[in-house]
Amino acid sequence: MKTDKTVSSGAADIKTIFRALQHRNYRLFFTGQSISLVGTWMQQVAIAWLVYRLTNSPFLLGAVGFVSQIPTFLFSPIAGVIADRYNRKNMLVATQVLSMVQALLLSLLILTHHIQVWHIVVLGALLGIINSFDIPIRQAFTVEMVERKEDLGNAIALNSSMVNAARLVGPSIAGVLIAFAGEGVCFLLNGLSYIPVIASLRAMSVTPQKRSASGRHIFHELKEGFRYAVHSPPIAVILILVGLVSLVGVPYQVLMPVFARDIFHGGAYTLGFLVSMSGVGALIGALYLASRRSTAGLGRLIVVTAALFGVGIIAFSFSRVLWASMAVLLLCGFGMMVHLASSNTVLQTIVEEDKRGRIMSFYTMSFMGMAPFGSLLAGGVAHKLGAPHALLVGGLACVIGACIFARKLSSLTDTWLPAYASRKGIIPEVAQGINSTAALENFLKE
Repeated sequence: MKTDKTVSSGAADIKTIFRALQHRNYRLFFTGQSISLVGTWMQQVAIAWLVYRLTNSPFLLGAVGFVSQIPTFLFSPIAGVIADRYNRKNMLVATQVLSMVQALLLSLLILTHHIQVWHIVVLGALLGIINSFDIPIRQAFTVEMVERKEDLGNAIALNSSMVNAARLVGPSIAGVLIAFAGEGVCFLLNGLSYIPVIASLRAMSVTPQKRSASGRHIFHELKEGFRYAVHSPPIAVILILVGLVSLVGVPYQVLMPVFARDIFHGGAYTLGFLVSMSGVGALIGALYLASRRSTAGLGRLIVVTAALFGVGIIAFSFSRVLWASMAVLLLCGFGMMVHLASSNTVLQTIVEEDKRGRIMSFYTMSFMGMAPFGSLLAGGVAHKLGAPHALLVGGLACVIGACIFARKLSSLTDTWLPAYASRKGIIPEVAQGINSTAALENFLKE
């Protein structure tokens, strides 16, 4: 009987972790995107290695990262307004097709031996523009794929889990392919990997949502969304902390080729292993979030994991032993992923539906949009002081930011909890009308 109970409990846990897959549309998306993301991570590792092989410059590594990511900062707010106006599924199909074309062009240039750094810069900027629309639209589209609101947090966590599962597999494959076939094959396979996600989007049957396609000017709606974010303390504070972590912490990934070759005296294999270990930690974090039954306690988790991420980066900056550094990167991956996914979940569950696209575009600006400045900053500091010192400064800033957020957390309760109370599908106990007051109070205390 004890064995039966244990098996039953294990089955229930697995069902809890993957409960968003009960929704057909999300299941289609998850399948197609899981394949595509392996190609995306292969391309990211290949392009970093290609740039460093061609230039031997940490600064140019940061510069290429800046050029490919700065469009997200510039265009994401406009994409947020568009996401609140028009059909999100159709727009996602368009962004996936354009991303496929970009990857195939890069592959063609490399395989025909015509590739130059300026090609990488121009095509990187093109992909950045595409992503500046794709990311906020995709984030806002999640709620349309999941009919039960209480499964929204699980879907967001599973989104992160597939990103990081691909992050585990993609770099390892890229390391082997670069060593034996060159970078061009990685870009070719990435281009082909967009076909499944395009097919999955086309196969979906999504209930049309009411859109605010009014006659108002796009910048008027952008201003309205900005005012909404500024006057909502939980949203504003979360976006600021995400922006700080993305500015000074996340760019540690840009400097991985420097550590792989110059600190650990390795090659593409070493780079693949380092990036993959960070992906292992992130995948563990995603599965941990997916196993949670509600959003209770995410406020405190945002603080703890931001600090954990900073401590991990500091430890990595001091390490000179490969196996120890890989273990620390696992910690970094866990902290970064849980912090960002928890922030995403809280924002998605407290925002008003007619402003979802704009708030998620601000989240994209804070996460992806600050990364180019961070890449440039990290590359510049690494050029002057060395890569380890650049990471040390970034890690310390993350820890300080987490401490400041922790001091403000308790004061946000008064504005945070009413938002959850008005969206009764978010917390299961509230949805069922069971002990709703206690459930709301546990949001910040668990």
